[in-house]
Amino acid sequence: MAKPIEWKIVATQGNARAGILRTRRSIIETPVFMPVGTQATVKGIRFEWLEGELDARIILGNTYHLFLRPGTEIIRACGGLHKFCSWSRSFLTDSGGFQVFSLAQLRKISEEGVEFQSHIDGSKKFLSPEISIQVQAALGAEIVMAFDECPPGKIDFANAKKSLELTLRWAKRSKESFLRMQEENADTGFLPVDGLSGRQALFGIVQGASYLELRKESLERTVEIGFDGYAIGGLSVGEEKPIMYEILEFLAPQMPEETPRYLMGVGTPEDLLQAISCGVDMFDCVLPTRNGRTGSAFTSNGKINIRNARFATDNEPLDAECNCSVCKRYSRAYLRHLYQAGEMLAAILISHHNLAFFLNLMRKARNAIIQGSFDSFKTAFLEKLNHSED
Repeated sequence: MAKPIEWKIVATQGNARAGILRTRRSIIETPVFMPVGTQATVKGIRFEWLEGELDARIILGNTYHLFLRPGTEIIRACGGLHKFCSWSRSFLTDSGGFQVFSLAQLRKISEEGVEFQSHIDGSKKFLSPEISIQVQAALGAEIVMAFDECPPGKIDFANAKKSLELTLRWAKRSKESFLRMQEENADTGFLPVDGLSGRQALFGIVQGASYLELRKESLERTVEIGFDGYAIGGLSVGEEKPIMYEILEFLAPQMPEETPRYLMGVGTPEDLLQAISCGVDMFDCVLPTRNGRTGSAFTSNGKINIRNARFATDNEPLDAECNCSVCKRYSRAYLRHLYQAGEMLAAILISHHNLAFFLNLMRKARNAIIQGSFDSFKTAFLEKLNHSED
């Protein structure tokens, strides 16, 4: 039976993996960083740049945000998410569970789903596993996520267990709804491409807060339900970083080898390399563009804040080791001037560079795994990175 995605591991070093993930729109080399296009746009970055110089093969969209604005019906009427925003490559859509946790006001969680007030206008809204899957089916992303509850990082065991049980029940409902939607849309859905079925792929999410036994239980029971890939959710939500790393080291190697492993919403370059060494394949995070909007640039020698007065006459590029078009053309002095003048181009250029930095980090990590030198690459990279110029 044809599958919605193809996954192949091409090299390993320890737990670290280099692979190829194939969708109906993209051939994605992993480890991969997915730029965050929450509202069908990567902030400040044209898709021509993402498809060209940056060569991003997959980006992330979000059910919660697109459900609120512009709304499912508008996107459906415009031919689906890809056509609506003119992105020709792959999308992964988050289910909205994390945004309900982090953004929505006056949440009321029940067995059925989550009632909340929109952070945009305060109107009452409702999301459930079924609604989330219906929205994601209408959006048409290549990879969609099961609806989950994301608990805070600092939560007691009893409530973490309760949350986990709810997430598992929602995961079953997500899959049941997903299968119904795929069957109903069989005649009008995506055409098969070169051995792929044409349907969407559904990933399950492992929760359990900071409790290793709950993480293990969540993984085992989520795998029993059966998904096309598996994600680690509920990290970088308030827990201490050593706890996050402990969970990754414990959990990632136990995840199924035959499917992609996705760490949601994490993180810094250090976090990404640590997760890769544990066996994670896919990542997303808002840091490259969020930091870009505040003048913070990632470089091979650590982060710098371009608004610092010492860059006023600095004619060097952001990162002498970076080959992106921003570093080839613009100086630190000019970028600082743009920020001081309130020019929007400043945020655009640094966001562009930061995305190039993250995407190139993934390519370097992949090459190191293939060459059998990932451990030494990671050590050398982090040693330089920890010598911040700020």
